Amino acid sequence: MAHLRVIPKSEASAPRSMIEIRNLAKTYRTRGGDVPSLRPINLDITEGEFVAVVGPSGCGKSTLLKLVAGLIPATEGEVQIGGVAVKDPPDDVGIVFQSPVLLPWRSVLRNVMLPVEVRKLDRETHLARARKLLSMAGLEDFQNKYPWQLSGGMQQRTAICRALVHDPKIVLMDEPFGALDAMTRERMNLELQRIHHETGKTILLITHSIPEAVFLADRVVVMSERPGTIAAIYEVTLPRPRDLEIMGHPTFVDLTQKIRAHFYARGHLD
Repeated sequence: MAHLRVIPKSEASAPRSMIEIRNLAKTYRTRGGDVPSLRPINLDITEGEFVAVVGPSGCGKSTLLKLVAGLIPATEGEVQIGGVAVKDPPDDVGIVFQSPVLLPWRSVLRNVMLPVEVRKLDRETHLARARKLLSMAGLEDFQNKYPWQLSGGMQQRTAICRALVHDPKIVLMDEPFGALDAMTRERMNLELQRIHHETGKTILLITHSIPEAVFLADRVVVMSERPGTIAAIYEVTLPRPRDLEIMGHPTFVDLTQKIRAHFYARGHLD
């Protein structure tokens, strides 16, 4: 059986860090007063690593992702990507949200090319990359279709291609499969695993699904109740590539139970 261990925070750092999170905290200022969302968080994510974050609803998971993406400012601390402090959305980051947010009047290919147009990148070079990504995602025959002609899973695959088209070093994903049915979600997990293997991107995934986190990630970060902070970090030592049958493996079952215990103990189910 593969060995499982909780990684102490002192061991969470590793060389060649792609994302460095230092004493990161967020409090939202509202008319009704301050609303703490995140207590100070420290975390390093190395180049090519797949890290999943799980936690109770409202614990600040999405806030953490938005801070890493440079979409909102931190109250305390900072995020560094490649050694550079994040002040605005970096060019080296692609983002996938729970909703694909595709433009209905643009074809699949033109939706994927949107970041290229916004960033004013070389069209021909990235057009070839867009077509390659769509082919890799099984959408080669749907380039000229429109979002309403696609299934939910196909729309989300299109959104992933769009996030990858400008070749970012990092992909941030906020509950990307939460709205999909169980079977489509499983297929998307396999697809995302394959994309990670083939591209070597650094991926930070926010999810409510503990099995999904364990299936996909190299490490699973468990967050506490709001205001959230890191309660534990678990290393996933299961070999890659992983198929769905691995969910019955004793190591997989043991790890999901350890993570779930963080929430059952307090009566919170995710």
